[in-house]
Amino acid sequence: MPLTPPATAIRVENVCHRFGSNTVLNNLSLTVPQGTIIALLGPSGCGKSTLLKLLAGLLHPDAGQVFFGTQKVVDGRFSLPPEKRDLGMVFQDYALWPHMTVAQNVAFPLQMRGIARPLRQQRVLAALDRVGLADFEQRRPYELSGGQQQRVALARAIVAEPQILLFDEPLSNLDRDLRETLCTEMAVLLRQLGTTAVYVTHDQQEAEALAHAIARMKQGVIERIDYLQKPAVSPFVA
Repeated sequence: MPLTPPATAIRVENVCHRFGSNTVLNNLSLTVPQGTIIALLGPSGCGKSTLLKLLAGLLHPDAGQVFFGTQKVVDGRFSLPPEKRDLGMVFQDYALWPHMTVAQNVAFPLQMRGIARPLRQQRVLAALDRVGLADFEQRRPYELSGGQQQRVALARAIVAEPQILLFDEPLSNLDRDLRETLCTEMAVLLRQLGTTAVYVTHDQQEAEALAHAIARMKQGVIERIDYLQKPAVSPFVA
C-alpha cells in the first residue's frame, strides 16, 4: 500500500522566544508553502532547533502565532499539543525503543491513533519498504547499524501519513559517506511523498541536496532565503 501523505502550509508570524535574558528567536516570520521542503541552516545557537521545537509543540513561544494551513496551532495564550498537530519528527539520536522490534517501533504512532491491527500492519510494511527495510520488521534496534536505525526512525515518522515532517539534524551522528547516501535517499523519498518538511542542519551540502530553499538563520532571525528549486506552489514569504 503506497504512502501518499497529505501536506499543508506552515505560517510563522512574529514569533519571539527567550531563555532567561537570551533572545533566541527575535520577531521571526516565515511561510513554507504546501508540499515544500525548507532547510534551516546556521551556526549553533542561531535559533533553528528552537524554531523546530516550536513547530513540533515541544516549546511555547513568548509571542507570535503559528498556523498549519488554516489551523492556528500557537498564539500567546494557546498551544495545540504535539500529538494533535498531525506531524512526524526525526531526531538525530533516532529515539527508538530498544525493547521493541523494528515493526513495533514503526507501528507506535498508529497505535496511539487507535488504528486497527490489520491496517497498522499494512502501513508498517509499506513504510519499511519505502525506506529499504522490508525484511527487518522483527529485528531489534541494537541489531541494526546507525544508518538502518535512522531509516527506522524515518519510517516511523511517515507511517501515520502526517501533513508535516520535521527533521532535527537527523544525519549528524553518521559518518560522511553514509550521510551522503542517506541524504540522497531522503531527498528522493521526500519528493515522492510531497509532504511539507522543515529540515534543520548545519551542513550546507546536506541542505542543498534536500531542500527547495534554504533559510539562513543568525541570532534569532532569518537573514535571507536562497531558492534552490522551484517550490511546489507559490513563492515563500518571509
